[in-house]
Amino acid sequence: PIMNGLPGATIVNGLILGWSVAWPPGPINAEMIRRALLPRAQGGGFWPAWQLGLGACTGDFIWALGVAAGAGALLASPRLHLALGVISFSLLLFLAFNFARGAWRTAQASVDGASVPGPSRQSPISRGYLLGLILALTSPWNIGFWFAVVGGQGAAQGHATFLGSLTLAAAVVSGALAWTIVLCTALKLGARIFARPAWQVGTQA
Repeated sequence: PIMNGLPGATIVNGLILGWSVAWPPGPINAEMIRRALLPRAQGGGFWPAWQLGLGACTGDFIWALGVAAGAGALLASPRLHLALGVISFSLLLFLAFNFARGAWRTAQASVDGASVPGPSRQSPISRGYLLGLILALTSPWNIGFWFAVVGGQGAAQGHATFLGSLTLAAAVVSGALAWTIVLCTALKLGARIFARPAWQVGTQA
């Protein structure tokens, strides 16, 4: 009986949906894995990786809140989609360059038997959070996703309340956030396995 009510069903559906859309391979997961596998001296580890995931979840919630608040007219603008597409594509190219460079350095270091070169000081964690936030905010995929999720709820129920849409959005983000914790924890527990050069080259490639 509880599951048949709007709040219970919305929360459960949102958690399942958030988990299901967060785990497939993508640039955010790839960057989280890369950061988690880096030595602590190079700004790697659990917290730097999780901060990036937290930033991405924050960006998702901002999009969800905007759609729930009725910003559909602005978000549906083709010019906005084009601008976000250019920004997102540029960011992905930047990440791809870093991945390729990291994979090359790791491969060369493993062949030469030397340590992987890295920055002399640890990267601020706030940069990871900001990168995740920007990636989520500039992804055109997020616009279509939240239109489908929040808008689909109203179409299925014949109405869409702000509270119901906000509850669904919070549940979806919570599901995605749970995935980031699971991913970072798994990488932390299996650090000895994933820290091998072959794993690092593979994940970055």
